[in-house]
Amino acid sequence: MSVGTVIVTGGAGGVGRALVGRLLDAGKTVVTCDIDEPGLKSLADEHRGRALRTHVADIASHAACDTFMDEVLATHPDVDGLVNNAGLYLGQPVQDYDDATIERVIAVNIKGPVWLSRRFAGHLLPAERRGAIVNLASVAGEVGSSDALYGTVKAGVIGLTKSNAMNFAPYIRVNVVSPGLIVNTAIADRIPAYRYAEYKRQEQLDGDILPEYVADVCAYLLSDESRTLTGALLRADNGSYPR
Repeated sequence: MSVGTVIVTGGAGGVGRALVGRLLDAGKTVVTCDIDEPGLKSLADEHRGRALRTHVADIASHAACDTFMDEVLATHPDVDGLVNNAGLYLGQPVQDYDDATIERVIAVNIKGPVWLSRRFAGHLLPAERRGAIVNLASVAGEVGSSDALYGTVKAGVIGLTKSNAMNFAPYIRVNVVSPGLIVNTAIADRIPAYRYAEYKRQEQLDGDILPEYVADVCAYLLSDESRTLTGALLRADNGSYPR
């Protein structure tokens, strides 16, 4: 892969955890953060002796994002990859949200990636260094969701990707992965049964979408094999919701 040192948010579980392992296997240095301290400890134990650093951080907090990036840039000034993977899905209709929860969902899914991308680009662009950002959206951001707030923020992630691809060109490529129903994740466990069945009914390919499969698409977008892609949306959805 073209990048050598990669930040992965939400690395304690799901796609983030799979991607951390995928990048380490490829010989990359990985710095990851999560609010799940036990999950991070388990991840560190799993990859003991490898080029992995873990940080407990809540990306819904601007101050926490700044502290995290301060530490990363001080210890890994050569960082050239960022994966905005951390997300929050509650699986409830918008009328069930209180204002504080609305603010947190927006902060985790939108504000955090904005803050981190800005700091990342601010480190690379003045030196005209090359790099890559990969954002994680969802089919919910393209076709809607029974959780209207989740559909809204994931549509925002897609818009952020396209805009930052222009903002950070020609040095930093910015692309987005739009997964469908990923099994074996906390999000899948919260999806209402009728929506889960609808996702599966729409899939054109057989077999489940595993975190590892989505991690493969993210790894591709960090590699030189995707050198001509920026502002692109790649779907990892088994062909669901043809669009």
